Amino acid sequence: MNFTLRQLETFVWVATLGNFRKTAEQLNTTQPAISNRISGLENLLGVRLFERDTGSVKLTAKGQELLPYAEKVIRSARQFHEHTGNSVTMSGVLRLGVSESIVHAWLSDFLAALHALHPDIDVEITVLPTCDLRDELVARSLDLAFLMGPVSEYRIENVDLSSMPLCWAASPKLGIQKSSPLSIDEMISFPLLTYPRNTRPYVELEKFLREQSDLPPARLFPSSSLSACLQMAVDGIGIVSLPYSTLAKHAKDGSLIEISCEWTPPPLHFTASYPSVPPNPVSEIAASLARDIAQR
Repeated sequence: MNFTLRQLETFVWVATLGNFRKTAEQLNTTQPAISNRISGLENLLGVRLFERDTGSVKLTAKGQELLPYAEKVIRSARQFHEHTGNSVTMSGVLRLGVSESIVHAWLSDFLAALHALHPDIDVEITVLPTCDLRDELVARSLDLAFLMGPVSEYRIENVDLSSMPLCWAASPKLGIQKSSPLSIDEMISFPLLTYPRNTRPYVELEKFLREQSDLPPARLFPSSSLSACLQMAVDGIGIVSLPYSTLAKHAKDGSLIEISCEWTPPPLHFTASYPSVPPNPVSEIAASLARDIAQR
């Protein structure tokens, strides 16, 4: 019986994605090639691993029984390679999802370091809100995501990155004095520019303001684009709440000034999250590098 690691890897990916076409895209090959690998493996083993249905496949009872053994063989083969003492040249495509907060902070440093260490890794970047990144990650449409985590899914590995303190800032055009902290009622006299509705910062801000029952309702301007939030703040539309790393350039040139307030939203906590099954050494290496870059 002579099956290959490629066949076992294909078996694990089809079991994970439940679809030959998606597996072909993941492994950068064709759907017939995936079908041939699975059929060949089934013939060698003398068992049926999948029940085929239109557009999808699912594991048979025997396939479910054999899957952990296939995962173990792939993991052991990778560990064997890592312990040979030879430097491993990583290559391939890394489908990376990124929260926009990271784009404005250290993404460029990460990409430069990754290219210096592993020049044969090509990176495809998608910038989305955290909720969308989480969905894409669970659906295996992304290999790795830098997002407000952790992701609570048992086959997603989370590597702690950094926390980003949030601060308030506004254009000098609003005439806010920096001599003393703004009270809550002074703050809500201006529109508040912040993250989109389905994010933790927005929910925490809305909850805090809702609890101020003796004050009039605040005007919240949520946006899925932090760049749009920044521009509106620079134009004097309102007060913005973003990480200082996002505001730093504008604070330096004077187009925004940091505002002290009685209340500031809690810091944002980020993770580098990736599917742990099937094993993907490129994602693991990139997540570890991101942790080093973020915590400098």
